[in-house]
Amino acid sequence: MKMEKTSLTTPGTGSSSYLKALTVEIEKKLQRALASASQRPNLLQELFADIALEVDDRARGIIFSREEDEISPAEDAADGQLCFYDVLADYYVWVPESGKQILHLIVQLWSQSFASHIFSLLFHKWLFEAQLDNTEVLVRFSSALVQGATNVLWIDIQTNKRHFQSLFQYLLEEVALEPMRLNRIPVQAQRELFLLLSRFILFYNSVDKIDSFLKQFPIFPNAFLVGGPADFFVIELADQLQKLKVEPVLLHYLSQIKVLQGGIIHLFSKNSVLH
Repeated sequence: MKMEKTSLTTPGTGSSSYLKALTVEIEKKLQRALASASQRPNLLQELFADIALEVDDRARGIIFSREEDEISPAEDAADGQLCFYDVLADYYVWVPESGKQILHLIVQLWSQSFASHIFSLLFHKWLFEAQLDNTEVLVRFSSALVQGATNVLWIDIQTNKRHFQSLFQYLLEEVALEPMRLNRIPVQAQRELFLLLSRFILFYNSVDKIDSFLKQFPIFPNAFLVGGPADFFVIELADQLQKLKVEPVLLHYLSQIKVLQGGIIHLFSKNSVLH
């Protein structure tokens, strides 16, 4: 069952109340998933679809309504595509206690399909703003973020859409290119994140960020065998190209590769995937 239609479109007293109501809906669905093993896969898939929905005009009007001392999240996306996960991800940063029960429930469903998808959409910003002193928890959450983001961004590849572009842009521009945030997660998670972004950076039309991206690349233990950041980047990109089955997506990647200039482009010419 999807979130109640009325909860997504019926005007309320303001965005804070509205976001609290959405949070309650998410908690209920997670509790139902936890209680029913037979329905669990479908419920989690439905919840993922719910939070990935684009915000309609009426809901947008509520979210961006202005009242005294009221939170109005994701304001920079007000004029572009805005999905419920965009709004909720901001909300759980500004009011972190609101997401605690959802986190608790997701942890109990950790091994289930779509649990990491949901975590990455709802808490990709919170993870880099929260103060997590427990190293084991930080490692678990960081790993789930990378796993979930990988799965979510691959959906865009398969559908040739950029529905989750805001997730990618945040991880690239606000984490990978911002050392203060990047260093909040363990070094291994940093490495996994950079490899992930290497595979999708051309798809999301971020060629202009590659130079800065490579300069921030973390050090890998096997770098003496593989080479520098550009070598790791090319290896991941080549692997991605081999996996692409959607022709327009492959053509887009190849067109973006042609845009690359300077010290990077010659590395591609050596790779057999492009011959």
